[in-house]
Amino acid sequence: MSVNTAPPRVATQRPSELPIPRARNRAARALWITVTALFAVFFVLPVIWLLLATTKTNDEIIRRNPFAVGSFGHLRQAWHNLYAFQDGVILHWLGNSALYVLLAMVITLVTGIPAGYAMAVLEFRGRKLLLTLTLLVMLMPAATLVLPLYLEMDAVHLTGTIWSVVLPFSFFPFGIYLTYIYFSSNLPSDLLAAARVDGCSELQVFTRIALPLARPVVALVAFFGLVQNWNNFFLPFVMLPDSSQYPVQVGLNNLLTASAVFNTAAGTDNQILRPELALATLVTVVPVLGLFLVSQRALVSGMFAGATKE
Repeated sequence: MSVNTAPPRVATQRPSELPIPRARNRAARALWITVTALFAVFFVLPVIWLLLATTKTNDEIIRRNPFAVGSFGHLRQAWHNLYAFQDGVILHWLGNSALYVLLAMVITLVTGIPAGYAMAVLEFRGRKLLLTLTLLVMLMPAATLVLPLYLEMDAVHLTGTIWSVVLPFSFFPFGIYLTYIYFSSNLPSDLLAAARVDGCSELQVFTRIALPLARPVVALVAFFGLVQNWNNFFLPFVMLPDSSQYPVQVGLNNLLTASAVFNTAAGTDNQILRPELALATLVTVVPVLGLFLVSQRALVSGMFAGATKE
């Protein structure tokens, strides 16, 4: 009887199979780096150019390297020229924008947050239809509503007033739907039932229980509504006939019209050239950027609100 003393065979992987996962990881990493670089070129480089354009003269923007750095003196001169346009109307336009978007934000929160809560928690006739209509309005381009809104404002004699801008600005169906999603997935029904058993009215349940828990989504709705209204051009352009009432986005159009760079018929009575236009663009962006940097923690918590459900 012979005993087999040969060592047991160990299953080994062929060498040709080993590099495959590493090759896939390298390809995925290379693809990720490439896509990130393309996004940086597409989004970051124009912003860098815009920042540097404010530090150069009009001739330097045309003739020098696009990413060459100018001087602080040129930046100060660009601001002087921009502020001299119609006696500092750029600051008046910024004040108009702030007034319009803040008033609209207050109305949006006062009406939109309770509406989202009601559609998420309460049972009433027409609830599903109302939710469907909210989704349909969200899908409609904002420009399609400008003409009906103008006719509506004209019928009640509000065109040319700040309310012809503020009231349409406060109509924010996305904020209602976002609030509906939050309350549907993040508000314990047992907590509401316990409050009702303790004798709270429906208004008290909302103000004392639901609303304090909804601070993240309130901040998110306020920020999204503010940014959307701050960047809105077409609606105030149609509603407001007087340039002194313009928000800053519509005011930029006046700057372009008054600049000899884009309108040869404008003449050379003012010094609104490329550096001034670049600076005006940055001035319109800074308030929203500052607000985002200040409130980013609340915005991030609001974005993840409703992602999990107990």
